[in-house]
Amino acid sequence: MRYKRILSFLLLFSLIFPSLSFADATPGDVILTLGQDLTETQKDAILKEMNAPENPQIVVVTNAEEHQYLGNYIPKARIGNKALSSASITIGEKGSGLDVTISKHITLITEEMYANALITAGVKDAKIYVTGPFDVSGTAALTGIIKAYEISSDQVIPEDVKQIANEEMVETTKLSEKIGAEDAAALMAKIKDEIAKNAPKNDEELRTIIVNAANDLGITLTDADIDRLMDLFKKLMDLNIDWNQVGEQLNLAKEKLTNFLESEEGQGFLDKLKEFFVSLIDAIKNLFK
Repeated sequence: MRYKRILSFLLLFSLIFPSLSFADATPGDVILTLGQDLTETQKDAILKEMNAPENPQIVVVTNAEEHQYLGNYIPKARIGNKALSSASITIGEKGSGLDVTISKHITLITEEMYANALITAGVKDAKIYVTGPFDVSGTAALTGIIKAYEISSDQVIPEDVKQIANEEMVETTKLSEKIGAEDAAALMAKIKDEIAKNAPKNDEELRTIIVNAANDLGITLTDADIDRLMDLFKKLMDLNIDWNQVGEQLNLAKEKLTNFLESEEGQGFLDKLKEFFVSLIDAIKNLFK
């Protein structure tokens, strides 16, 4: 349960995942991804919301691209026929980490889900903000961020990596409908951490990792859930993913969390949290006086 609490704090500070590195970009550079079907008025509003600089680099995401990368995992009707969600990517210093924030208009994909999928695709060292003109699923944003990475880094991400990143996001979303978004993302992260520490040699060892990770987090999985996760992580392990880097970045995130909690700011946060629960307990006691 301690690991689960750590991951909950990591959501608050967006520290759990590694970072986005653009070969031709420098720290502070901003790249925007916009859904192709935004109206001019909506584009202007989103650019203002993102505090976009003058003449920013813009990557356009089409609905066809959404269907290309999500069509195998989400019903067409759920993807829709318009690409609307958009993102702002600010390049960070090397090793600074991935910081994902979403607006209230992103209704389906959470910050952790974006981060989980982005680490799979190799995106790192950036501050990312995702939004839409109104309530939208947010599916177009992942496609846009990955597309921006390719263009800005002048690197081609293999199609199978793009597909598995989107599949992972969708699978996490499906799982979140049963156990909650926080637990679903925490489970994915813990499984990755365990694989990074001790790569399973066969299906039995992978299943054990998944089951133990769920038990450690107090999560109940059905046999069908386990089978789907087995299928997903077997695909991930077949790709050229640097699992050592995954483990290192998770350890870095925990180290940053420890530093925060030991800082004056972190202690202040914990004191306020303690005061809240003391007040809550007192209020409950008063109800029975």
